Amino acid sequence: MKRELNSFFNPKTIAVVGASNNPHKVGNILMKKISKFRGKVIPINLKHKKILRKKTYPSIKECPKKIDLVIIAIPSKSIQQIIEECGEKQIKNVIVISAGFSETGNTELEKKIIQTAKKYNINLLGPNCFGIANPYLNLDTTFASNSVKKGSIAFVSQSGALWSDLSDLSLGRKQGFSKFVSLGNMADINFCDILEYLQDDKKTKIIILYIEKLNQGKRFIEICKKSKKEIIAIKAGKTEKGSKATISHTGSLATDFKIYQGAFKQSKIKLANSLFSAFNYTQLKIKPAGRKVLIITNAGGAGSLMTDYCVQHGLKIIKPPIDLLGTASAKDYKKILRKIKNKDFYDSVIVILTPQKMSEPEKTAKEIIKFSKTKPIIACFLGENSIKKAKALLEKKGVLCFTQLENAAEVLSISI
Repeated sequence: MKRELNSFFNPKTIAVVGASNNPHKVGNILMKKISKFRGKVIPINLKHKKILRKKTYPSIKECPKKIDLVIIAIPSKSIQQIIEECGEKQIKNVIVISAGFSETGNTELEKKIIQTAKKYNINLLGPNCFGIANPYLNLDTTFASNSVKKGSIAFVSQSGALWSDLSDLSLGRKQGFSKFVSLGNMADINFCDILEYLQDDKKTKIIILYIEKLNQGKRFIEICKKSKKEIIAIKAGKTEKGSKATISHTGSLATDFKIYQGAFKQSKIKLANSLFSAFNYTQLKIKPAGRKVLIITNAGGAGSLMTDYCVQHGLKIIKPPIDLLGTASAKDYKKILRKIKNKDFYDSVIVILTPQKMSEPEKTAKEIIKFSKTKPIIACFLGENSIKKAKALLEKKGVLCFTQLENAAEVLSISI
């Protein structure tokens, strides 16, 4: 049954249990992060009358306000009582940031808080999670260092720290997000629940998932099959050691990766090897119609390596790379791009440039930008200092430019 989760992302009043004046505590960081929220924030703390100039209540049950969402950041042993109070006050949405549950072997305590939540029909996110974000309301219940701008990508993750990392990278800051959800131990709310909610979210166009395990495989496949929105997955636990690592992280036991590959294929989900590839894919201006790739290069070795990477990622190389040689100027790239522009023997182009004495990175970039208006194209400019301005020019005009050959091949492969 589809769950009512709107108050998680569009609350009017939020209570923070464990709010603090101590800058070293999560409760203080949360209060500061939520300070820009376009709604009311109520601190809950036994010892203080005010926290960050806001009137503070000693408990949930003593708060006279109607509360849409409760965020809990206190030691795990006290959480069951707080959830009981939420139930008595008819609060239906709770986020448990606190750790100390199944990820540490304390499965009994996790079962108890879920039993209490179910007793009152409470939607519980977590425990051991990083919170949520809705940039459209300036709502950020995470303790990441940075916030992100508004956009159309929803990121749903079993790892909260990945959001912290992503929001700190230039890649994350360039992207615009509609929602972020950290599922944590996924003891109650899971991928299926969030995916169902996002299907009706008008701000979300693309959904990216970081998955350690799925606990409702059949339901997940059915939801994804029906999805009108693009879904991309990054799967952790592909190897035996990686699988074991997910147990200590969120208490998840990852199943054989091949099973997930099959499920993703059935669900029409695109599988990426990394966050880097998943988020870069979303910036591809024109999606290729098929897997046939044409490589243009000014270095034979780079063309050969790119051929290998493309084949490894399931792409089809329809003819050997067109090698313009190390003497190639921007005019040489322009000539070949014009020649192939209206041909249909390929689906996409990868253009490689290695900076040599005769190379003209910026002028070549301009030719690629012109071509990008009609056909799918990715640039791969190797090096650093010599290609810096050309790379910036390409990115400014919305053309993907990589400095690693394999990155270009992978991003192209998941776009089909």
